[in-house]
Amino acid sequence: METQSYVSVPPGVGMEDNFFSLDDILLSHERLTSRTECLFPRLGFLEKSSDSRDIQEGTKMEMPLFLAKGLYERKRRVVSVELPKVYREGWRTVFNADPTVVDLHKMGPYYYGLGSQMLHFDSPENPEIAQAILQTFIGRFRRTMDSSQNAYNEDTSALVERLDYLERALFKAGQSGLNSFQSWERGCASTLTASSLVLNYRKRKITDLQA
Repeated sequence: METQSYVSVPPGVGMEDNFFSLDDILLSHERLTSRTECLFPRLGFLEKSSDSRDIQEGTKMEMPLFLAKGLYERKRRVVSVELPKVYREGWRTVFNADPTVVDLHKMGPYYYGLGSQMLHFDSPENPEIAQAILQTFIGRFRRTMDSSQNAYNEDTSALVERLDYLERALFKAGQSGLNSFQSWERGCASTLTASSLVLNYRKRKITDLQA
């Protein structure tokens, strides 16, 4: 029997991530501009631009998302995280006007995933960020799926190059469904078989009748 060395695991949705998902692992390494809110003693070697033994309070540095989330505390200020520009008011205005014109892969490529993770950090703009992410997804969804359904046996690289990783997964799912439908129309689909649940139900019913 043919086996696979890796079975794809979908990414988590929302503020929590799935540690079995390669997409979430890559997302967790997205770098965020952060500012230290206290002294970090004997960790100066982590900041290559400084010769200090310690990381001083107020130091601006980049750190991966997973580290920023681990250090962030609502009660005791350890680090503060700067909102990436793509989620700021200026870009939210662009997305509200016409989300389909934006190259999300160039801006991200984890626009939806990173935006959801940014809600982990307290910010007065969180409601606007969440609304912008939702409306951007809604505004781009139909075009993404229409493209996937109208590109049969074609080079789709130009169609997906501007898509976020989540949209690429949706595009791939749409393509898979289209290919399966086309195979069915040509009579090339595999023979339909009864579900194992149905077969087990029939066996139980026969046993009941024989009892």
